[in-house]
Amino acid sequence: MKMQAEVIREGELEKRSDSLFQLWKKKLVVLTKDSLSLFPDGHKRAKGKELGFGSILKVDCVERTGKYIYFTIVTKDRKEIDFRCPDQSCWNASITMALIDFQNKRAIQDFKSRQEMEQVPPGRARPEPRRAASP
Repeated sequence: MKMQAEVIREGELEKRSDSLFQLWKKKLVVLTKDSLSLFPDGHKRAKGKELGFGSILKVDCVERTGKYIYFTIVTKDRKEIDFRCPDQSCWNASITMALIDFQNKRAIQDFKSRQEMEQVPPGRARPEPRRAASP
């Protein structure tokens, strides 16, 4: 059973379709500390697409017009997903900050893991924790 992640922000974004005409389609978006989920037709009941932050490389701000901010999410496999939001909504900033927070936490975990591995001499297994003797 998957635990429900804490929602940072929820609302509407427009995503450019991959079709020939590249139309803008409104999506219900749920931002958590680990991912960005997109739901069609504004309903969470429908099966959504989850973009885990582990698979996202960066968020690029492409253009700011008087009405919209256009931005692109670039995945680690170099796929680009285009979005736009009303200028004052700052969705791009919310997603960027959540992504940076995720990446910083991951970097700290990786650093601590490397430190722990370096403390173990080569060729030696980590000692097992001592267990209390049974009476």
